[in-house]
Amino acid sequence: MRTPSKTRIAVAGSLAVLMIAGGCSGAGGGADDGASITIATVANPQMQDIEQLSSHFEEETGIEVEFVILPENELRDQVTQDIATGSGQYDIVTIGTYEAPIWAENGWITRLDDYAADPEYDVDDLLPPVREALTYEGGLHAVPFYGESSFLMYRTDLFEAAGLTMPDNPTWEEVADLAEQLHDPENDVAGICLRGLAGWGEVLAPLNTVINTFGGRWYDEDWNAQLTSPETREAVQFYVDLVSEHGEPGAANAGFSECLTATSQGNAAMWVDATVGASILEDPESSDAAGLMDYVPAPVAETDHSGWLWAWSLAMPETSENKDAAWEFMSWATSKEYMRLVGEELGWTRVPPGSRQSTYEIPEYLEAAEAFAEPTLEAIENVDVQRPGLYEQQWTGVQYITIPEFQDLGTRVAQEISAAIAGNQTVDEALEKAQEYAEETAEDGGYQDQ
Repeated sequence: MRTPSKTRIAVAGSLAVLMIAGGCSGAGGGADDGASITIATVANPQMQDIEQLSSHFEEETGIEVEFVILPENELRDQVTQDIATGSGQYDIVTIGTYEAPIWAENGWITRLDDYAADPEYDVDDLLPPVREALTYEGGLHAVPFYGESSFLMYRTDLFEAAGLTMPDNPTWEEVADLAEQLHDPENDVAGICLRGLAGWGEVLAPLNTVINTFGGRWYDEDWNAQLTSPETREAVQFYVDLVSEHGEPGAANAGFSECLTATSQGNAAMWVDATVGASILEDPESSDAAGLMDYVPAPVAETDHSGWLWAWSLAMPETSENKDAAWEFMSWATSKEYMRLVGEELGWTRVPPGSRQSTYEIPEYLEAAEAFAEPTLEAIENVDVQRPGLYEQQWTGVQYITIPEFQDLGTRVAQEISAAIAGNQTVDEALEKAQEYAEETAEDGGYQDQ
């Protein structure tokens, strides 16, 4: 992989992978009593839980935590600009597996190995695929709050009522056939819910996995754009047709949150998306679907697996003047003890998934998460971030390309795809524009010269 140059930093906004509202906090000893730290975090339910539990950390440590909670697109825009300019507004930032290696290469975030070497933290307990995704040049640069892949979630009651059976390892063609049979707009039930909202972290997250498994790709081994190749065209046309014909109403404006709501309320029979969605669907306090769901691997076409890999994680900007206090929070919020605290205080289905192996050894969690715990682990372990499709990649990642320019490129391409889903242009028209954007990115970035 060609690593991004420090002189070619993309400071751009983007759109999202996730959810709804958030917060955060930490733990440790008394040496930092009276300290105050500021964390910028994504607005989603798991971070909302941290905010709710933050008083425990503050009481234990005497460290005050101030939360800056933003939707994902705003979070990326504000945090990237702050950290790239060295403003030093935040002591902790919430980033994903896309940002971690790029920001580490740019020297924006602190290497955490010395901190994480504390035996009580047990860094070896972090799930290897997630830990590796947050590692740059052998050094850990962020710690995962939760990790995820993707899989297919479906309403067993709606399948039973229709007399249908879900295959153990469905293909996309099988899923399309099921969606057609389950689609019942007169009763407000969509056959399937898929993201259509513009944004590289919204519609492109699931769509990229479809492109991969259909044999398409963004670039070939020489960084020649491939968005108008027959395989990519087939994948995108399939996705647009499926969500347009048997998907949720207003699909072009639907992202993770909208599909979560539709599925939990019985308005969608199937949903292909982040594995973390299961923990919310199975929460009886917030979902009518609790106990009515089942989970199978993400659908495939030409590959054996097609899930993605992501982890919302905590990183420490190099500009922080409160690094010890920041690590106390980071270690608390990603610790084994925090997982138990969430389960005991808020309910076991709300324990952050996909970050620690020990989470999957907690009896109470395994009982509450019986339907989705093992499928989540299997989905994460089956991800191949170097070859998620039929070809080796020059970058690491499944639902994104790990170059700084992808925030802008992905957003522009996603806007074209979303417009096709809305019926404002054809898939061919969308991909012709996307191809031009991809060619410009490779040329302007000098990738073809490497």
